[in-house]
Amino acid sequence: MDAKTKAIVAHIFFIGWVIALVINMNQKEEYASYYIRQNLGLILLGFALSIISTVPLIGWLIGIIGGIVSFIFWLMSLIWSISGEMKPVPWLGQLFQDWFKAL
Repeated sequence: MDAKTKAIVAHIFFIGWVIALVINMNQKEEYASYYIRQNLGLILLGFALSIISTVPLIGWLIGIIGGIVSFIFWLMSLIWSISGEMKPVPWLGQLFQDWFKAL
């Protein structure tokens, strides 16, 4: 599997991310690793938003707005991975690269 395909597979829910991670561990490619790190950050962001959204009123509002924003970030990341560009998602993308650089 080439790096671009791994990067695209990493965007297919959590199971796709795990598959891309395992396949990339055998033959590391920077392009695939970049999007694996981006998507791990987006997955964790979604998990955090789901916890925050359990708080009535303000949590619901943060959960809804955050969910929409994280979906847009995920879609941007998917489009960039398909087009062959290595762009971080706005605001958090570079942090994801720094935090998960071991992947």
